[in-house]
Amino acid sequence: MSLCERWILPRLTHLSMRQKQLAAYRARALAGARGRVLEIGIGSGLNLPFYGHGVQCVLRVDPSPELIRLAEKAAGKASFPVEFLVSVGRRNDAREDSIDAAVTTWPLCTIPDAVRAFREVRRALKPDRLLIFVKHGRAPEPKVVVWQDRLTPLWQRCAGGCHLNRKIDDLVREAGFSIAELRTGYAKGPRPMAFMYEGHASCLEQRS
Repeated sequence: MSLCERWILPRLTHLSMRQKQLAAYRARALAGARGRVLEIGIGSGLNLPFYGHGVQCVLRVDPSPELIRLAEKAAGKASFPVEFLVSVGRRNDAREDSIDAAVTTWPLCTIPDAVRAFREVRRALKPDRLLIFVKHGRAPEPKVVVWQDRLTPLWQRCAGGCHLNRKIDDLVREAGFSIAELRTGYAKGPRPMAFMYEGHASCLEQRS
């Protein structure tokens, strides 16, 4: 891991994700979280203040040691326990059918094999429980998609592997989830980077 990946990129990620406009997305998404919550890509812990009183604990997953250190400061202010698991995409420490809600806000673009990672999340979720997701991704307009496809190879190198052109709802379905609610639209900012997916999905299908 390079110096940039280990120290500079995590801090730039923290600063960029503190945008005020993202607070509304966090508040809408996390209002539905209850019980034992698995958060994939907790980053620097910016979601923690938005969890409600129905949350018993948050199991956090993030591959960046620097972001984990930043998250520890936020965890100290939380009204519920916050624990670490190993990185998503490999077998994690959450037992099968042990999680009441899984949350992912924006890290889905950087996971190399997103479908495999979310099949692992599906394994940990109790039947009929929620995957809550917020993510930028592939836009519906062909002209915007052209730029997303052009920019993604360079953007990946500059932004820790981030893809601009992933169709988030298709990835969620491919992982075995049934989408119950989906909201899309542009946030403020350049259109190739600003098309948002917000949704809830459940693992209703039989696990393979």
